Order: sequence, then structure tokens, then C-alpha cells
Amino acid sequence: MINVNYNPDVLDAIANLSNDEVFTPPKLVNDILDSLPQELFESKTATFLDPVSKSGVFLREIAKRLMKGLEKEIPDQQKRANHIFTKQLFGIAITELTSLLSRRTVYGSKTANGKYSFCTEFNDTQGNIVFSNIQHTWHRGKCSFCGASQEVYDRADSLETYAYQFIHTNKPEKIFNMKFDVIIGNPPYQLSDGGHGRSAGPIYHKFVEQAKKLNPRYLIMIIPSRWFGGGKGLNEFRKEMLNDDRIKKIIDFENATEVFPGVDIAGGVCYFLWNRDFHGECQVANIRNGEINVVVRSLNEFDTFIRHSFAVPIIRKVMQIKEKGMSEQVSSRKPFGLATNVRPLKHGHIILRWQKGEGPFMRDEITVGVEMIDKWKVITSYVGYDHAGSPGKDGRRRVFSKIDILPPGTICTETYLVTGVYDSRNEAENLVKYMKTRFFRFLVSQFMYSHHISKDSYSFVPVQNMQEKWTDEKLYKKYGLAQEEIDFIESMIRPME
Repeated sequence: MINVNYNPDVLDAIANLSNDEVFTPPKLVNDILDSLPQELFESKTATFLDPVSKSGVFLREIAKRLMKGLEKEIPDQQKRANHIFTKQLFGIAITELTSLLSRRTVYGSKTANGKYSFCTEFNDTQGNIVFSNIQHTWHRGKCSFCGASQEVYDRADSLETYAYQFIHTNKPEKIFNMKFDVIIGNPPYQLSDGGHGRSAGPIYHKFVEQAKKLNPRYLIMIIPSRWFGGGKGLNEFRKEMLNDDRIKKIIDFENATEVFPGVDIAGGVCYFLWNRDFHGECQVANIRNGEINVVVRSLNEFDTFIRHSFAVPIIRKVMQIKEKGMSEQVSSRKPFGLATNVRPLKHGHIILRWQKGEGPFMRDEITVGVEMIDKWKVITSYVGYDHAGSPGKDGRRRVFSKIDILPPGTICTETYLVTGVYDSRNEAENLVKYMKTRFFRFLVSQFMYSHHISKDSYSFVPVQNMQEKWTDEKLYKKYGLAQEEIDFIESMIRPME
């Protein structure tokens, strides 16, 4: 007798291998499966692939639904289980360890043909949950498939290479030599790219792109929400996603701990439902502190994805005036060409501001931003105040960690961005007041999906006349914001003293 009423508690509590290999809680898996047409689970020909199996929870929960859905068509429980496990469920494990865990979760045995396996028809140890120790393909120090650093991941065969099978091939359809109705999973999020410090590049988008090549009827993946604003290696992926009208649903969690307790994922997480045969507007559900807001809208109205649907009409009102954007005047990283680790010298004619203070520096060593040296400058930290781009416990953001004025003759390292350059102190002070308004910080926050606030983060913020002092009340009136829009801004942004 086969028992399919597995206890999910161990998969709720199991520790993650790392923040890049997050196990998916069963409750979230079932919420995701609920978004699929339920008749799939009553079809003995429907096929399902998890190309990034870790705990095996996706395949297990699908198996439970199929066992119930096919009860009338295949009354014998063992025959039903054999059919489901051999003909309908397929997985590609991401490591050798997770292959064993996945088989144990799905088949009841770490080997598919083991004594205690729920399926009696497998003749090999792997069954339909496969793992191959794939090697990276190195080219100029990077893997040509995933971008991993050769210095970090060119290791002995006895160690995990993290060369994930699904994305290390130009022909993913050859892995199982079949088509799938549903591709579903929670891919690894990033890999070290060999950059400075603990630099890592995103990798999850490669699994999405590879899955689309297989052209399933439905594709669902859980991925970090950082793609909403583009960023490192994601600009093309964001553009493609925003212009793909087959994305039927996006469910977005601003705070990842609402679905992955104890896991810190900058900018939150989301999952999406891609429907091959659907074309139209997307149903966007934003979940914040347990509250759900659902709106149907086009994803490509703006160059970045606006997470909160309540923000869309506010941005429309601001953009319709067609004023110059602050992103045109905010400096790029290293406004004076100086890295974060540059320090003041013993002597110099100008002053260098760095993260922990200031001191003398030589003017003739500056070749970038020379025209700004003798002006009044407003600076702000490149790193935002809110941890990992996430709001505080009250659901509100401060956005900027520090805003300051540099007088003529003072420069800064790349710890800071220069947001405005003026001939008078009064203009600089007025920009500081403008930047401290909730209105300004709300517009910047629409781009906050990581630790950093870049030049592009100011794209929605209009340039104002800095001969004037700006307050929230004055700005709300200028852009004709309704009281409910004002209330929304103030529910999102905390005052900045």
C-alpha cells in the first residue's frame, strides 16, 4: 500500500544550503500550484518538469494532486503511482546532495529503485530525477553558459561545480527528449563572478530563458524581484519580460521573509505564471505586510516595472508634465574618479570626503569631475538606508542614509553620488530640502530592489527650480495628487528629520 500523505513539516523547517539555493516551503508551492488550471491534475498525459529540484517539494505536491485527480481513471493505487512517477513527473537536481533529497521526498527512497520506493517500475537509481556532474565551459576566465568565475569554480571533480545541467547546454530538450506541459521551480539566484570582494552575478534569469526555449504550456518560477528594475546583467532580461504579454500573473512579495522565513533576499521575491497561449494584460498582485493589492495592467508602460499599482497613477501625473529628470544631473559612480578605498593624503590643496571623514588631497590628481570641484555640491550615499532595499518593520522606507553639502574645494569618493551642483549655497540647501521630502524619496524608492541607489534610480524625479524651497504640500499641489495618493505616499515613506 502506498502512502501519499507525506508530512510537510520537515521541508518547512529544513535549513537552506545558502541564500542562493533557497528551499521552497510547501505552503508556497501549493499557492503556486493553485494558479495553474486544476484540470491538469486530472490528466494522465500532463507532464511536469522541475529543472532545479532541491528538496523535491514541487514534484511531491504535484504527485499528491495527481494521485487524487486520477483516482477514478486509474483506481489501483500502485498502478496510479507507477504511472505518475514514470510518465508524468520529471526533475533535474542542482547538486548530488539535492538529487538524493529530492528522490527521498518524491519516491520515498533516495534511490528510485530502492526497496522502499513508492514506484515499483524504475530499473535504475535515478528514476526521473536526474543529476549529472556537468563541467563549466571556460572562456577568458568565465563560463560561457552561466558567467561563473573560473577562479572560484574551476575545482576538483570531488567538489560541487555548480554547473547546473539545465542551463549548461544549447539543447535542453535533449535531457529528457520530450515536451512538457508545465515547467516549474525555484532556481539558484546567483553565482560568484570573480569581481571585487563578494561580487556575484545573477543567474536565475538564465533558467527562465532556457525554460522558454522548451515552449511549455505553462511556466512558473520563483525569482528575486530585482529584475523589476534591471541592474547587473538583468537589463535585457527585464526588457524581454516587460514586453512579453504571455505573462498572465505576477505575485510579488516586497519582503521575502513573508514566504521564506529567515532568508534575506534584497528587494523581495516574486513568482510569475507564463501561459504560452495567453496574450494580454498581466494580473499583478503585490503583497506587503500581509495585505494584497491586485490590479490588471500592462507591464511595459514604463522602462522599469512599477511594483505598487497604487504608484502608477502618481507617476503618470508626474511624467505628463514632461520635465527634465534628476537622473540627467545626478553623477555616475565615482563622480571624481576615486574608488571607495581612496584615502586623504598628508598634504593637498582640496578636501576629500570619504566614508569615515575627510582630509587633504591633491587637486592635480583629479581628472574626472574637475568642473564640479569649485562648486557647491549635494551628495548622498550610494548605499541606501533601508536594509537590502527592503522597508522597515512598519512597511515604510527612509531611502537615503545620508544627504550632505560639499562646499567649493571639497570632493568625494565613490561612496557618494553627486545629485546637484550649484553656484550658491542657497540652491544646494534647497535641493537637500527637496530630497528630504516624501515625494522625492517615494519616486526614488520605485527603483529600490537592492542595496544601492544608482543614477537611474532618479529617473522619475523631476528637476525643480532650486531658487525655490520645496515642501511636500507644495509638490502635492503642483502635481495634482489626490488625498488617497498622498496617503499612499506617506504610508510608504517615513519622515526624514
